[in-house]
Amino acid sequence: MTSTAVGQLPARWRTKASGLAPYSEAAARAFNEAADELERELEQDAGELLNLTQAAQVTGFNPETLGRKIRRGEIPNLGRPGAPRVRRADLPRKTPTIARRGHASYDADADARALLAAGRAPK
Repeated sequence: MTSTAVGQLPARWRTKASGLAPYSEAAARAFNEAADELERELEQDAGELLNLTQAAQVTGFNPETLGRKIRRGEIPNLGRPGAPRVRRADLPRKTPTIARRGHASYDADADARALLAAGRAPK
């Protein structure tokens, strides 16, 4: 499950809770409590500070690439020069349709569509 999908779970659980409330107040309360708990954890995770090696593991970007993004101001540096730290919530995400080398679910059609949409079609 992607981080975006996980982030949508609290809202989905609250919707389920609303539907369950007329039939089972206890079940509705359980869904709402679970949604609250997950939101708290997601907020805490989003604020976590990572070094470049940790950020690279989370994003799939090379640590040097992340370092360049920090130097360009694309990602805020919450550490110090020579020892950067980035907030998990500020990390860039790779475009899911552009496959990495050796990735088992590579979709050439989706890759081509993404390139066309970005205006980078081969000539």
